[in-house]
Amino acid sequence: MSEKSGNTAAAMGEAEAKHAADTSTAGLMSLETSRIALKKAQNPKVKEFAQFEVAEQETIADVLKSMRDQSTPASGQVKAPSAEVTQTNLDAKGKQMVEKLQKAEAGAFDREYVQGQIQGHQQLLQIQETYLKSGKDRENLNVTKLMRGQIKEHLALLQDIEKQLGRG
Repeated sequence: MSEKSGNTAAAMGEAEAKHAADTSTAGLMSLETSRIALKKAQNPKVKEFAQFEVAEQETIADVLKSMRDQSTPASGQVKAPSAEVTQTNLDAKGKQMVEKLQKAEAGAFDREYVQGQIQGHQQLLQIQETYLKSGKDRENLNVTKLMRGQIKEHLALLQDIEKQLGRG
């Protein structure tokens, strides 16, 4: 039995590498837009969701980094990606969403943020579902099952918040 986690496939498996990259890209957009929402959101439920999302996405980013880089010592502390790392690693869609939210008028911000989070969470859910059909690594599969559950909960929360805000 290996002294490590036995998770050697995570660094090498094609499905695992694609899953981690896709999840990171979508998650960073959610993280960065939620950091903006902490400053700009007016509705208390939107602000509360943004707080949950920042904490969760910082944790997921740390977990994925740890799973990919077996040379990093394990730690119980979450090492959140910096704003610079987040912004540098956003894809074009993520950069576009960040710009849109930074420019959003106060009255429209909450609705635009929630709609963007719904789209982002639907994308994250699809990434997890795809990996769960093709993945082979036990640790990655188990983490993905947990993420899928959280994403579904967040979608339900977001849809409730969207109803409260009205579709305007």
